[in-house]
Amino acid sequence: NSATLVLLPNSRCLFDDPIQLKVAGLRSRQVVTLRARSTDEKGVVFSSAATYRADGDGEIDLDRDHSLSGSYTGVEPMGLLWSMKADTLHKRFQKTKSMNPHVVKFSVHEETGRMLAEETNERLLIGDGVSRIPVKEGNIRGVLFTPPGPGPFPAVLDLYTFGGGLSEKRSSLLANRGFVALTVALYGHDDMPRQIEEVHLDYFEEAVEFLRKHDKLLLCLHSGDLALSVASYLSGVAATVWINGCSANTIFPIYYKKSQLLPPLLFDMSKLVVHESGASIIKYGVHDPQAEENKATQVPIEKAKGRFLFVASEDDLNWDSKTYMDMMAKRLKHHGKDNFECVSYPGAGHYLEPPYGPYCPSAFHGVVGRVVLWGGEPRPHAAAEVHMWMKIQEFFRANLSCDAAHTEAKL
Repeated sequence: NSATLVLLPNSRCLFDDPIQLKVAGLRSRQVVTLRARSTDEKGVVFSSAATYRADGDGEIDLDRDHSLSGSYTGVEPMGLLWSMKADTLHKRFQKTKSMNPHVVKFSVHEETGRMLAEETNERLLIGDGVSRIPVKEGNIRGVLFTPPGPGPFPAVLDLYTFGGGLSEKRSSLLANRGFVALTVALYGHDDMPRQIEEVHLDYFEEAVEFLRKHDKLLLCLHSGDLALSVASYLSGVAATVWINGCSANTIFPIYYKKSQLLPPLLFDMSKLVVHESGASIIKYGVHDPQAEENKATQVPIEKAKGRFLFVASEDDLNWDSKTYMDMMAKRLKHHGKDNFECVSYPGAGHYLEPPYGPYCPSAFHGVVGRVVLWGGEPRPHAAAEVHMWMKIQEFFRANLSCDAAHTEAKL
C-alpha cells in the first residue's frame, strides 16, 4: 500500500500556527505509529510518538482521531509537537534565533517499525516581510522586529532577560502578528558584561525612548517582576504583561538615576527541595514578600499609569505565582485601582512560552545555577500556552489601539 502523510493548510507555517495532520492509503483499521522529531539550536534531538488506528477507509485525521498510546493519548491535534522530549533529562528546547525555523519531521510507521510515509513541517519564527534589525545604539543591545506594511504599529518591549543573552522567539512571533517588537539583552550578550550585580531602569527607559522615536507609538512589556518596576517607575508604558513571577523585586537591586529604588527579596537556599530526578524545587526558598522586613522589596504597582495583565500557572514550582498574583490584585484594589486582569491556569508549570513547542518539565536555571523543576503537566500546560498567547495579543490590541496612541503615548 502507498500511504501518504499530509500537513494542512501546508507544510510551511508560522511557529505558533496549528496544523492538521492526515494520513491516507492505509489498510482498513490498520494500527500505525506516528512520530515527530526535531533538533534544537544546541543539537539536542527531541522526539515523540503516538499510536493510531485508521478508520474503515484507511485514513487517520489527528483533528478527529484519538491516540491509543505513546507520548500522549486522546484527541490532541498538536500532541506530537508539545509532547516531544529530549533523549536526555533536563533539556530545554532551545530556539532563540528567529532566522532558524523549527523543522519537524513527521513520519508514519508500521508496527514492525518500517516507515510508510514522511513529511517535513517548517515552522517559521519570522514571517514573510517582517524585518529584523540588530540594535546597538547607546546602551541598548537587542533586536528590533517590524511587520510589513506602512504602519503605524503598536510597539512591544520584550524583557526576556534573566539567564543572560538574547531570545528573539517571542518578539519575532509578535511582529508576525502586527506588533513592532524590541527584545533587549541585559547581560551576557555582545559587548555587555557576562554577569551583573544590579539592574538599572535607565537602560529600559532608553529602550522605551528608542521605541517611541522610531515613530512606533506605544509601549508595553512582557516579563516577570522586572516588568512591574518598568511599568511602575517609567512613563509611557500603556500596558504590561506579567507572566509567572513575583510581586516583589527579586534577584538584583533596582536602581534608577544612580539611586536604589528597591532591594531584592532574598532566597533561602536551605529550603530548596531536591526531587528524585535530581532537579530542585525552588519556590519554597523565596522569602515572604509580605513579611515586615521584606516590605521594601514590593514593587509599588499602584504607581503604574497603564494596565496590567497578570498570568499565573497554578502548578508553577519556580515561583508561587498564583499567590503573588492574588497579592498584586489585592494591593491594586486597596489603592482603588481596577487597571488589571488576572488569568490563571490549573495544571500549567512555570515555563509558559508561545504555543506548540515541546513542554519542558525541568532544565538548568541560569540564575540559581542548578537544574530546577518547572512544574505542570504536559497537556494542560500546552493548552495554557495556546490560550495565553491569544490572550496577550488581545490584551495588547485592546489597550494599544493605534487610534488611542496619540493620547496613550503621552502618559
